[in-house]
Amino acid sequence: MSKPILIVGGGPAGLAAAHSLATFGQACILVEKEDRLGGAPILEGYAKLVPSGEWARDAIGGMVDRAAGHELVDVKTETTVTSFTGEMGDFTAVLSNGDSVDVSAAILCTGFTHFDSANKPEWGFGTYPDVVTTTQVEQMISSGNGVRCLSDGRKPKRVAILLCVGSRDRQIGREWCSKICCTVSANMAMEIREELPDCHVYIYYMDIRTFGLYETKYYWKSQEEFKVKYIKARIAEVTSDGEKLIVKGEDTLVKRPITIPFDMVVHAIGMDPNVDNPQLSEVFGVDLEPHGYVDKANSYSASGLTNKNGVFVAGSATGPETIDDSIAQGKAAAMAVLEQRQLSARLVG
Repeated sequence: MSKPILIVGGGPAGLAAAHSLATFGQACILVEKEDRLGGAPILEGYAKLVPSGEWARDAIGGMVDRAAGHELVDVKTETTVTSFTGEMGDFTAVLSNGDSVDVSAAILCTGFTHFDSANKPEWGFGTYPDVVTTTQVEQMISSGNGVRCLSDGRKPKRVAILLCVGSRDRQIGREWCSKICCTVSANMAMEIREELPDCHVYIYYMDIRTFGLYETKYYWKSQEEFKVKYIKARIAEVTSDGEKLIVKGEDTLVKRPITIPFDMVVHAIGMDPNVDNPQLSEVFGVDLEPHGYVDKANSYSASGLTNKNGVFVAGSATGPETIDDSIAQGKAAAMAVLEQRQLSARLVG
């Protein structure tokens, strides 16, 4: 039997890769640094996913069960890779638990890190308790307790969602679009309006990027059916008058200043490179692109290639990505591993 494949990261991409490999009879070792599988959707308590509308605990939880429950998938949680040496078909990985395993290839599915809104202090996060992130609102919704102001537990009557917090911002070194924030925010606005029909929800944006088929399902639906208000604006700061949060900035369509009170302000936080990427780059010998994500090689020859032969990558380890596309990339990387191994066997034969 061939050596197992090492998969690093137990989020959507890693789970998809593991299940695909196991389905084809290939043993794999799934290494996850946290104490459970599922990645950000499970660890961060996401609510309903875009675009399926399924609860994260059901959709991603099902993926966890399918992968972890397969006899050919060896799951190692609370574990990292400290050393990775050898060549395609014959690598040795040393794990943080002291184990040493021989594997034929590795797939990096190490995901991303949520932007820390503390790096945008002028927008009130960390200063005012009712300035929260999209992740915190997801947790409120998924917990079943509903969207509430953290300061006193009241139901907000006016909510502002600020887009591009930690994205497309050269001043703080985040020049990239995080791809999913506009759609997630539109979906979240509808969820808030569904729970709190008397609550007015405003989305402040530079541009709206509900790409592809999401335009109708989220952008237009949120306005026409749920009466979410979109304001094209440049936000300067979020302050407080002692009772309300005050959003200050400029309405860039009519070229006038705005000063509007809200009960809650939500930061639509972007996707940063995994904070572990420099260490992963050193351990696995893979290059990072200028922003700090794992750099992909030529995608037209095979999916998920890196500069290191035998080391593949999938999902948001390579840049901001949707869950659906991360799953697809995990499956594609798994097939690319099998394909490369087959080609190598033919050359040796």
